[in-house]
Amino acid sequence: MNLLYRAKRGLLYATVALFCFFSASPFLWMIITTFKQDRDLYRSKNNPFLFNDPPTLDNLRVLFFETKYTTFLWNSFFVGVVVVIITLAIAIPAAYSLTRMSGRWGEQAGIAIFLVYLVPPTLLFIPFFRVISKIGLVDSIWSLVLVYPTISVPFCTWLLMGFFKSIPIDLEEAAMVDGYSRLMAFVKVVMPLSVSGIIAVIVFTFTLTLHEFIYALTFISSSAHRTLSVGVPIELVRGDVFYWQSLMAAAVIVAIPVGIVYDFFLDHLVAGLTMGAVKG
Repeated sequence: MNLLYRAKRGLLYATVALFCFFSASPFLWMIITTFKQDRDLYRSKNNPFLFNDPPTLDNLRVLFFETKYTTFLWNSFFVGVVVVIITLAIAIPAAYSLTRMSGRWGEQAGIAIFLVYLVPPTLLFIPFFRVISKIGLVDSIWSLVLVYPTISVPFCTWLLMGFFKSIPIDLEEAAMVDGYSRLMAFVKVVMPLSVSGIIAVIVFTFTLTLHEFIYALTFISSSAHRTLSVGVPIELVRGDVFYWQSLMAAAVIVAIPVGIVYDFFLDHLVAGLTMGAVKG
């Protein structure tokens, strides 16, 4: 019996280890490719996970000194932070109001808002471009700040509604009996219990701004205002020449901190997404 138990545990660990290697191998390949020379990368007989030739830092030099990568990083960070603030400022009061709305009107309105999120950007970028052009924000990162909340706010409102529904209204009423106003009861009671949902909203919104491509490509034309998702492929794909090592370096530099944030807030993120989906 003990031998059978050990065999099962060993099989389990081996399966998990194989799955972890399978999941991490693309990132490992990206890191190794970053430091590979061209002749090492393009020689088909070489092992892609080994350095068959001495590693080089020339690919990082191309990325940082022959492109505006640091500008792309700053633009993406700025747009992401501003969009997160706008999304929280709109989604939190909207979700709370819809949750506490009497009858079925709140739930139906929440579903209607969520349906807006399902409209693909490929159907909207042309009318959005006309709006952006009319207000004079073409080739400005503020155009992205204006448009991205149309994607993030509907989903985040629906997600937070699930959290607010899970909080009994009796807790707020008890706080108001103790002398709190409705606003203070919301701040002191509801918000601390919704931390997981708020973290999920922040992570979702920020990563959305990092990888969104269509709007960033349509609205921005100059390198000085481009974000990572558009600027990196445009400047590192020159005609039929692909700077694969520098492309991998650009991806790794962004992926590592994002992965650390995901890992650090994993429990809150999973709780936020699952509770929002179940309760919403």
